[in-house]
Amino acid sequence: MCRHLAYVGPEEPLGRLLVAPPHALYRQSWAPRRQRYGTVNADGFGVGWYADGDPVPARYRRAGPIWADQSFADLARVVRTGALLAAVRDATLAGADAEAAAAPFASGTWLFSHNGAVAGWPGSLAAPARTLPPEDVLSLEARNDSALVWALVLNRLRAGDEEGRALADTVLEVAGAAPGSRLNLLLTGGETIAATAWGDTLWYLARPGGGTVVASEPYDDDPHWQEVPDRTLLTASRTDVLLTPMKEPSDHALAPAPASAKEPRT
Repeated sequence: MCRHLAYVGPEEPLGRLLVAPPHALYRQSWAPRRQRYGTVNADGFGVGWYADGDPVPARYRRAGPIWADQSFADLARVVRTGALLAAVRDATLAGADAEAAAAPFASGTWLFSHNGAVAGWPGSLAAPARTLPPEDVLSLEARNDSALVWALVLNRLRAGDEEGRALADTVLEVAGAAPGSRLNLLLTGGETIAATAWGDTLWYLARPGGGTVVASEPYDDDPHWQEVPDRTLLTASRTDVLLTPMKEPSDHALAPAPASAKEPRT
């Protein structure tokens, strides 16, 4: 359904993370190696990044495939950042929302992406949608499942939930309303990363030189890449990664993280 990637760490050009690696997100748009659903991610792309001293990220999004955008390579070569979130999209359903439907979605300091699909969309999320303030539903950026899932996450963030809890509780709510959904969510506020593995692939790389990458699949063959088990919440900083097993929706809670789940950088 899509491939996505988030990074926090030392400043890097966008292209060093998204274009230069042999199996970078750029290449994953037409030749993903581990994608279980769909084969080509040509229905839009986007990247959001943080500039030094500005907590509100910039975004660059387009409705077409990343390889067809002749400006992106130049932008990726010169723009540097210490935190980003990017995605290439394979649309669940064809729609008319163009780049508005392409991740990352954004609000304030947050960037968000959804890799997967909500089963039975849109009817399956009628009940969760009724829990949102009407103005949030009426102002959805796009008419797709990812935009509604983002609204549910954002509602929790605005209520004061920390990022990992907001993702995990949203996954449980959506999975309960729409069993069989694939809900790999990715969120950053520029300092940390939160992600869920729920029905699709997720990996992380704690780079020996500093920084953490969380992605749908590895962008190279570095042996330090680690696969995240399904039904897991990942939270990461520039130096540490924490994996917390998630319960099924009927359990209404996160399992406590075992002590061995924390992976300090080596």
